This record gives sequence, structure tokens and C-alpha cells, in this order.
Amino acid sequence: METKHKKLGIIAGGGELPRILIEHCRQNKRDFVVLSIENNADKDSFPNEVPHKWIRIGQAGSGFKYFADEKVSEVVMIGTIRRPSLADLVPDLRTASFFARVGMKSLGDDGILRALVKEIESENMRVVGIHEVLPDLLVHEGVLTKTKPDKKALADIARGTEVAYCLGKLDVGQSVVVQQGLVLGVEGIEGTDALIKRCGSYQRQGEGAVLVKLRKPQQDMRIDLPTIGMQTIENLHQAGMRGLAVHAGNALIVNEKAVIETANKYKMFIIGIVPQERLS
Repeated sequence: METKHKKLGIIAGGGELPRILIEHCRQNKRDFVVLSIENNADKDSFPNEVPHKWIRIGQAGSGFKYFADEKVSEVVMIGTIRRPSLADLVPDLRTASFFARVGMKSLGDDGILRALVKEIESENMRVVGIHEVLPDLLVHEGVLTKTKPDKKALADIARGTEVAYCLGKLDVGQSVVVQQGLVLGVEGIEGTDALIKRCGSYQRQGEGAVLVKLRKPQQDMRIDLPTIGMQTIENLHQAGMRGLAVHAGNALIVNEKAVIETANKYKMFIIGIVPQERLS
């Protein structure tokens, strides 16, 4: 549950979510400050009246100091972050020490993020999930659109769910594209939008492919939840795909009304699913 009197520190990547959260805080008079990640966050989301500081990914130490100086009590990490290679990082001493302790080379994205949560909480700040602040962003279970998946689409969703679950357990990615029972592609470092574009040309004749997007089984609900938005729908349409299934209660939908209206315009389905496999 949101606690308005606790100052919120927002670690902001790319996309619309940081702007939506900032507007929510301003409307509800919740005190906040933002750490904007360079080469990821959108500069237009942080006008001068928004209290913020720009940092590189390798400057976690100065970021912690900023939050401490601002007396931040709770921290939320939102928005997309393009994962740099180690060669791209020029860490400050605090960040270098963090990488040395957690053994970054042996961790996947989820492992690194979980270690980062522990590091933040060692500074007496509590990490919260965006769903705790903005619960209306969570995807609801069931068909959200006028168009419903037919039997063939449901079979592809079942296949995609099976593959995505295994993919997630390996901490590789969250998304899978399936057509006629065939896996056209799985998400790696490129992200969901690039996966959709890549798989568009792989499709066979007949009904278009389906995107399945799930939270990883071991994934902390507070970090990097699967997210869909207008760009997802536009990319699926341009690729000639017929719809998507997304993890109900474990994924975010940004600008839900517009997303559903656009999917309806394209006669595309969106369905919130709950995988049978038990997620921890």
C-alpha cells in the first residue's frame, strides 16, 4: 500500500512509465525525486520543475548519495534500461565494489537486479514495485479486446507459455513468438519490440503469429515486470501478427484504454493469462 508521507526515489529508465509515475506523485502530492539514467530516460519527462539528477549506469554510488541527501525512504525502479556490456561501464568506486561482490559475469539480468535491490535496501531504503504505487497498471485476467483468440491461437498461446516459462527459469527473456505451433523466436538481449520485428518475416502463410509475454518464475515483482503498451500493438500490427497473451496480475499495461482501442481497430486480441506452472 502506498504511504504518501514517505519520500519516493524514482530510478527512471526509458518509456512512458516514469512520466506516468511522476504525474501520479504530483497529483497526489507525494514527495519524490528522480534519478534519470543517461542514454535511457527521455529528457522530455523531466522538466526543470521535476526534482531530478542525471547519472550514468556506472554511477550508482553518487545515486545512493543523492537519495540519502534527499532523505528518500522508498525506491521504485521503472522504465526500460538497455543493458550495457562490461566494456561500456565506467564505474565509480561504489559501483565497482558492487560488481566485484556480486560477480556480475555469473548473473543474468534478473540476478543483477535482485542484487541491486539488496544493495539499495542496505542503505535503509525500501524497494517497492510500481504495482504497489500504481496497481491499476497490472494486466487483468481474461480477454481484454473485442476479438477473442480462436482454438488455433489458444494452442499457440499454450505452446508459447510452455516455452516462455522455461526461458524465464533460465533468466534469458520474457517473450516468445509462436505460429501454428512453431516457435519463431525467443527474446534475448534485443527486447520484445525487436523480437516482434525479427519474427515478422519468419511467418508462414495462414493465421498470423502470437506473442506470449510472462514474468520469469523467480522474478521479483518489484523489478522489471513485463510491460506492454502502444508500441507493442503497433509493432504486432506492422508484423502481421494476430494478438498477444500477457501474464495477468504479473505484467503492466501502459495506457490501457488506448492500447485496447488500438487493438480493437486492428482486430487483434489481448488476453491476460495465468500460467498453470506455479510461480515463486
